[in-house]
Formats: sequence, C-alpha cells, structure tokens
Amino acid sequence: MSALIYAPFPDRGTARAIASKLLDERLIACANILAPVESLFVWEGQRDSAEEIGVLFKTDEKLLDQAVERLGTLHPYDTPAILGWRCDAAPRATREWLGSLGSED
Repeated sequence: MSALIYAPFPDRGTARAIASKLLDERLIACANILAPVESLFVWEGQRDSAEEIGVLFKTDEKLLDQAVERLGTLHPYDTPAILGWRCDAAPRATREWLGSLGSED
C-alpha cells in the first residue's frame, strides 16, 4: 500500500534539503515541493499566520512510521505539523514503484 506525508517548511531551501536527505536514505520515493501556502494557526495561545512551503512526500506504507519519525528529527520547527497516512487507492505501477523502496537495487 502507498503512503503520503505532508509537512510545511519555512522556506524552499530547507524543504529541498530535507527532501534530498529522505531520498538519499530511501525513506521516500518522491517529494512534491509545492508553491507557497498561507498558513493561519494558533500557536502558544496566539493567532498567527506565515507563508510556508508545503511538501507532499510519497512513500510505501512499510516505511511510513520511520519516514515520519526521521522527518521530525530533521525538521527545523520545534513542533512541526507532520501528517502521514496510508493510501488505499493507487494504480499498480505506483504501488510497485513505492513498494520497491525497501528493496536493494
């Protein structure tokens, strides 16, 4: 089964660097670095907003927990909003591509 992880980053350079690290570690197969997003949030009791760079990471379900944990250690925010979920619908080619992450080339 496929899995996705979403996380916002403070800037594009940080997003790229962390995505590259996760690719090198074979915890993800792809990272889609999205256009800037406007985030509205409550932090430490105060309402705030920020422009962030969203990233959607593609992985295999067997690596999801490990990838989320590693992303949490690499992320520059003290409390990053990292969300991961298993996807129950994907074409066979996508499932095979993501499923090959755990195997050696």
